[in-house]
Amino acid sequence: MSLYSFYRISKPSAEKVPAEQVVDTYKSLRAKTFWSALVAYSLYYVCRLSLSVVKQPLIDGEVFTAGQLGIIGSSLLFVYAFGKFMNGFIADYCNIRRFMATGLLVSAFANLLLGVSGLFLGSSGASSAVFFVLFAVLWGINGWVQSMGSPPGIISLSRWFPLSKRGTYYSFFSSSPYLGEFLSFIMVGLVVGAFGWQYGFIFASFGGFIGAAIILIFVSDTPESKGLPSVQELSGEDVRKEDTMKTFQIQKTVLRHPGIWIIAASSAFVYIAKYAIAGWGVLFLQKQKDFSLESATQIIAFSAFFGVLGTVLAGWLSDRVFRGSRIVPVLISGVFSFLALALFLFAEGGFMANVMYVSLFSLAVGVLYCLVAGVMAMDIVPRKATGAALGIVGISSYVAAGIQDIASGYLIQGYTKGAEDISTAVYDFTPVSLFWLFAMLVAFILPVIAWKKMKS
Repeated sequence: MSLYSFYRISKPSAEKVPAEQVVDTYKSLRAKTFWSALVAYSLYYVCRLSLSVVKQPLIDGEVFTAGQLGIIGSSLLFVYAFGKFMNGFIADYCNIRRFMATGLLVSAFANLLLGVSGLFLGSSGASSAVFFVLFAVLWGINGWVQSMGSPPGIISLSRWFPLSKRGTYYSFFSSSPYLGEFLSFIMVGLVVGAFGWQYGFIFASFGGFIGAAIILIFVSDTPESKGLPSVQELSGEDVRKEDTMKTFQIQKTVLRHPGIWIIAASSAFVYIAKYAIAGWGVLFLQKQKDFSLESATQIIAFSAFFGVLGTVLAGWLSDRVFRGSRIVPVLISGVFSFLALALFLFAEGGFMANVMYVSLFSLAVGVLYCLVAGVMAMDIVPRKATGAALGIVGISSYVAAGIQDIASGYLIQGYTKGAEDISTAVYDFTPVSLFWLFAMLVAFILPVIAWKKMKS
């Protein structure tokens, strides 16, 4: 079997499900596919955020500087950006079960290699430069395979759910990154605190292997591949003109749609703020507010929990409360995101106060993230081009997140008053905090002032 044959979209099954069993079989397979993809994609994030948890031990152990960690982190984000763009287009043609499982398996192996290489750092005699290059390369590889998670997960919604339910289920699926963050900052944080940073990567790899197994066992590619009618027939939807066009033709029209590029720009600024807290929040709490590693990871874990709530609420708020309006909830959630982030970065307070600041931020930015980076894009493109639209939004979002990681790393390092022992150095987070706040402001203002063009 060729590589193309192995990964291409499944052909319709010759064996058809009996008419009296169609509805029950469809609902059962749809539920297994959706919930398994959601859990598996959350475990993708465990393999992606392991580095964020171990930044402080790496800096204090003088393994890497903050600037070097910014470069390493950006290697994932830049590669991920281009990978998501390309894999978004490719995934429209692919078997989502095999495609998604492959990415998570390789990501798990990358984390495992990082952890094992760290265990042998002292005895191997490897120079710091060699170890830095090894980390950057492996983290970059991880970035590429991480880009194989979101497109097939979201395409599964198009293949298995009618338009009337897609927004609601997309909101649920969008909670999976926050679930992954929660697992990372709680579970990986505990492992790192107890055993060391190397075991944080090793533990994350186990999560990846479990997620790949879940995909292979429970996810189905298309209803037709299981002997069922198409989702249009099952739901009674009218077949639109675009559904009869070739996928490549539809993707070309998406590339020319001005609304997609406005959404992409807005999403880029959302990701700068969102990844600033996910990537540097633990270090910020440790160095700026004097929290322990355990307390800092717990605070950021709370943010992930409320991010889940925000993404789940996004579809309901937009569809029910605001009667299909996307702009009103974008404006409201954007204002609350900005205010909560300002409180987190500049207000005083203990453990519970910071939990409140970061939780409100994640709740609001979860709504904003879900609407801007997903639902709006899905609203304006045909079903067959879902992956392409998300690829365009994805490349701009993660290029911006990568630039943020480098800029944040060097802003933090550049405004550090050195000491003989780097672990006791004094950090000034004011410049980087202003950078993060500016991004948050642009993130919600841009779609509000350009919403008419987004619909054209």
